[in-house]
Amino acid sequence: MRVGDTVRRPAGPWTDAVDALLAHLHAVGFAGAPRPFGRDERGRQVLEYVPGELGDPRGTYTRAELASIGAFLADLHRATATFVPPPGAVWQRVIPPDGEELICHHDAAPWNLVRSARGWVLIDWDGAGPGTRGWELAYAAQSMAGLRPDRPLDESAARLRVFVDGYGLPAADRPALAALLGPRARAMSDLLRRGARDGVQPWARIHAQDGPYWRAIADLLDAQVDRWTAALA
Repeated sequence: MRVGDTVRRPAGPWTDAVDALLAHLHAVGFAGAPRPFGRDERGRQVLEYVPGELGDPRGTYTRAELASIGAFLADLHRATATFVPPPGAVWQRVIPPDGEELICHHDAAPWNLVRSARGWVLIDWDGAGPGTRGWELAYAAQSMAGLRPDRPLDESAARLRVFVDGYGLPAADRPALAALLGPRARAMSDLLRRGARDGVQPWARIHAQDGPYWRAIADLLDAQVDRWTAALA
């Protein structure tokens, strides 16, 4: 909840590690995350409130914005690559990553990206933790570029290329990213399906709203790997 110029969130076992990460980001000059302010008298996490506008969940950014967001994500990864987690750091692993290359946000999507006076700012860091550039980039590319069944395939492929070019992904890594788009979306679909089966919130609620949507996205991304590969070549 918002309190003045701050946001108060319930603390979890991962909060100390998240606060250390956010402090590191600002220490190395990355302004695209809220500043951490410790805990309040009720033990809640206290974060900077960043005013601005959240993105359209459908991924409707212009191509210029997509290139800018891709570059922003690359800046984030350069900043997190130098982060050394505190001893005994605990992370909330909502979806197991495909490796532990660096610390990732794990939900870099329009609904967590604020267009603010100081530029792009990612919020909602509770799910941050070890991951890989490819795993994070696959999720961000799908959500930011809006790779979805109701968008023409050629347009989706072109938007994917713009986003990945903005990130600056080396040519040698692009075929692997094209192949990872589907599995990353399916991991999200599977999370929602398990949440619905087990009655775990908020995943059960999101599954009721968006379960078919995520299944359709995963199917689309898997079926069009050759198209994504060609677009990124």
